[in-house]
Amino acid sequence: MNAEAAPAERPQRADARRNRERVLTAADQAFAHEGPGVPLDEIARRAGVGAGTVHRHFPTKEALLQAVLVGRLEGMLVEVRAALAAPDPGESFFRFFQTMTDYARNKMDLAEALGRQGVDVRAATHDVSTALKEALGELLRRAQDAGAVRADVTIDDLHALVVGTVAAVRASAPQDAPRVGALLSDALRVIPRRDPG
Repeated sequence: MNAEAAPAERPQRADARRNRERVLTAADQAFAHEGPGVPLDEIARRAGVGAGTVHRHFPTKEALLQAVLVGRLEGMLVEVRAALAAPDPGESFFRFFQTMTDYARNKMDLAEALGRQGVDVRAATHDVSTALKEALGELLRRAQDAGAVRADVTIDDLHALVVGTVAAVRASAPQDAPRVGALLSDALRVIPRRDPG
């Protein structure tokens, strides 16, 4: 009897996975545009599912925030790996650096919301953050080897610059983000020496 029941459960598991993805997509979009304060019932409405479905997958608001945050980091990991496969190390590095600052603005909002609820954000994102740091380190090394990025720049420098960019944009206006990001990118570039003659 159990053997007959098992195949019937498979479509439900597939439906459950699809519903979870719909909730995550709706939450990601809502948090990105309106901040992490969007209620779970509103997330359910935007995902086109019942509130009970959201609560089954994410029993608390913190669980949903954490899943969205990890999902964003996983998205960054996909992008940095794509940048590693690009033919021009310098161009791919600077393109990803801008992407990283864009991601960071929303990531920091979620991380701060989780921190206020007592969630250990570093522990919650450890695995994907470690993989992301390793891939970013390789992207940086390739750009430095190609002579596009200053040799004295470290991964920790990049992290500090991204955090600084987000702080600068928060202190001014969102439309300033591209200009601030471009200024920081210029600070990372190797400046060709000019012949004094």
